[in-house]
Amino acid sequence: MNTAVDWSMGSRATDLIDWGTAAETGRRVGGLGPRTPAVERARLREDLSELVPYAESLIGDFTGLRANGSRPRAWVMSRSEWVGANLNTLQRLLEPLASKLLPNGARRSEFRRKAFGAQIGALLGYVSRKVLGQYDVFLPPDDEGLLYFVGPNVVEAERRFALPPRDFRLWIAVHEATHRAQFGANEWLKPYLKRQIDTYIDTVQVDSREVMAQIRRAADEIRAGADWRGANGIMLLMNDVQRELFAKMQAFMSLLEGHASFVMNRVAAGQVQDIDRMRRALKERRRAGGMERGFQRAIGFETKIAQYNTGERFVRALVDGVGMDGFNRIWEREEHLPTLEEIAEPARWVSRVAGS
Repeated sequence: MNTAVDWSMGSRATDLIDWGTAAETGRRVGGLGPRTPAVERARLREDLSELVPYAESLIGDFTGLRANGSRPRAWVMSRSEWVGANLNTLQRLLEPLASKLLPNGARRSEFRRKAFGAQIGALLGYVSRKVLGQYDVFLPPDDEGLLYFVGPNVVEAERRFALPPRDFRLWIAVHEATHRAQFGANEWLKPYLKRQIDTYIDTVQVDSREVMAQIRRAADEIRAGADWRGANGIMLLMNDVQRELFAKMQAFMSLLEGHASFVMNRVAAGQVQDIDRMRRALKERRRAGGMERGFQRAIGFETKIAQYNTGERFVRALVDGVGMDGFNRIWEREEHLPTLEEIAEPARWVSRVAGS
């Protein structure tokens, strides 16, 4: 007799998406990665369990940001485990949208649930081949402090570019631990981010007439010469409120990613060898051509990379201009977060916030 408990009972997101199909598709698309002996996997786990707390102490000394709560812990995972962890988070985040799209006990057909699951799984499976580490903002309280590291990808990068393992592992640990410090030292950031996501979900239209009106507006803008590729195409399908929210989130993510990259490189300067070679290796690893590049543009992968670059320039300009204490005013309250225009022109943020 099967006594397994279905913990998804009552989940509206389960009525919208077949999460089992998503997990299986993600596993197949992600693959296993390079063959790695057990002793090498154990060494990776030991290194990161030691380096993550050390990275957090370096970050605290450099930035003044120290995460509250549980001690930091590294979870060295497979690609399929990374897919599964992100599917769990996505399911929780999609509950409000599922309730809106499927009111009064409605349920999508099995075909549509599986099709949607396969699409999400394929996307996460592809990303699982690229990502090295992650801080999941929306982990349950019991898992607070966990940092994800995709073991096969770390090993693959070290082998392909002949990178010194311990130095490379410390370098990427600093990046993910910086994200934890951002949210752990500034507890208003997580509810702020969740509020932006919920607000966006509230704007999603379920009225077919309004959906068709948005599609017609997008078609008119494309005919008028608007760029429809990547994130631009997503923007075309949004109404004015959604575009404003999207721009706000783009600026927020550029700040977070740029700050993590800036700290990663400044902190590592006295701790690891040949940072420039590591940066070149990551740039080469992200490079794609042909159909894959078109796919990356379509899913917004190139936008993500741009967030690292423009955000890091913004943070560097601020720290060099007003010092770390002046920059840290950015974490004081929502009004101090930069706009997209300020990310592009840091002097505008300095004038508005640091000069006040």
